[in-house]
Amino acid sequence: MEILKNFAVFEGIDGSGTTTQLNMLQHTMLENYFPENRQTLPPFYKTNEPTNGSIGELIRLSLRKETVFKPETVALLFAADRNEHIYGSGGIIERCKRGELVVSDRYLLSSLVYQGITCGEELPALLNSGFPRPELLIFLDIDPEIAQNRIAGRDQKEIYEYMEFQIQARGRYMTLLPKLSAEGVRVETIDASLPAEEVAAEVWTAIKKMPIF
Repeated sequence: MEILKNFAVFEGIDGSGTTTQLNMLQHTMLENYFPENRQTLPPFYKTNEPTNGSIGELIRLSLRKETVFKPETVALLFAADRNEHIYGSGGIIERCKRGELVVSDRYLLSSLVYQGITCGEELPALLNSGFPRPELLIFLDIDPEIAQNRIAGRDQKEIYEYMEFQIQARGRYMTLLPKLSAEGVRVETIDASLPAEEVAAEVWTAIKKMPIF
């Protein structure tokens, strides 16, 4: 299994803080990059899945319940979006190979977890079998009840943001993380129920262990 160097990923159930921590990591990188450390840190690229491209926007319509697709269609869309994300012009592989540190809010494990619940394990496993694995996966672990309390105030809930689903999702993460570790991915699990600043400090410690530094 190919491990893509210089590529790190945040994973976790909804409400675990993956987006928050990626934004905080970007701030930390910029804070440490200027001015005296300018030559010591790699260029940093923040990204996410679904992407902001046309396929990703179609997925977001489904997540927001503005259109309805079969679960298998959603799995196919995620794989198509990921293929462009990885292999397209200006994509993850291109950036990693030129020495950028690429960090994504979610990647293929989200598909194995979320679409694995909605349409069964076989299709997501097949669709994602050929994608390279990240060098580092940071799993933000949190009790689903705490996560649900965090997202309770959101103006619009997405299709997966309910307790029963998130309990299943956390269980699948716990099952699949050792398998990715066995494939050569460095998996770091962080208690996401801690204050955001403490989580960010642990994230920074994990990121700085990457050889690109």
